[in-house]
Amino acid sequence: MDMVNAVNLKKYYVTDTYEVRALDGVSLTAEEGEFLAVVGTSGSGKTTLLNMLGGLDVPDFGGVWIRGISLKDLDREERTVFRRRNIGFVFQQYNLIPSLSVYENIVLPLRLDGQCIDEPFFEEITDLLGLSNKLDRLTGTLSGGQQQRTAIARAMLTKPAVLLADEPTGNLDSVIGMEVTGLLKSCAFRFHQTVIVVTHQEEVAQMADRIIRMSDGRICDTAAGFNREVQA
Repeated sequence: MDMVNAVNLKKYYVTDTYEVRALDGVSLTAEEGEFLAVVGTSGSGKTTLLNMLGGLDVPDFGGVWIRGISLKDLDREERTVFRRRNIGFVFQQYNLIPSLSVYENIVLPLRLDGQCIDEPFFEEITDLLGLSNKLDRLTGTLSGGQQQRTAIARAMLTKPAVLLADEPTGNLDSVIGMEVTGLLKSCAFRFHQTVIVVTHQEEVAQMADRIIRMSDGRICDTAAGFNREVQA
């Protein structure tokens, strides 16, 4: 089943002197439970693509469907609610509130949406991510790897169908970065989530089921990753 379907996405930025084609006719699909990596040099369009897939930005042309729902057919408020309930985000800068505890950061999206916390699921993902003994700590006191794990737990707790990660290992050393990537891959397998990771690190990309390579706003190559076996 296609969880994500993007068709002929175009996004152009025009200045007084030139036109930037951030996306120039990009189409892709991602299945339920698939771990997909998007790679490319700076300016290749990979972050713009992720923003389109997550409904953070809208294309000039083309469309995105998540679970069969067209994002462009939703108004801004509807898109915000849909995004909060169906799409999780993990950013390079974590986007945590340092004055709140690990627990408070993880449950914040659910509280903002007025939803109840699934305590057994909360315990399962915090155990998986090694956070069970850190829930009372302020996130500002954590290491980079621990903060990224907290951000992943926050994104997962809403049980999104799609988890999008923009350079999630960019601020981490290579060992912790590969560990975080392994956790994302495990999440895709265990919770049947579609995980799409934007990265410039080849070793991260090779852990994916499929690798999408971008250049100048276009997909220039698609290949299987080297490590398709999932370690639960």
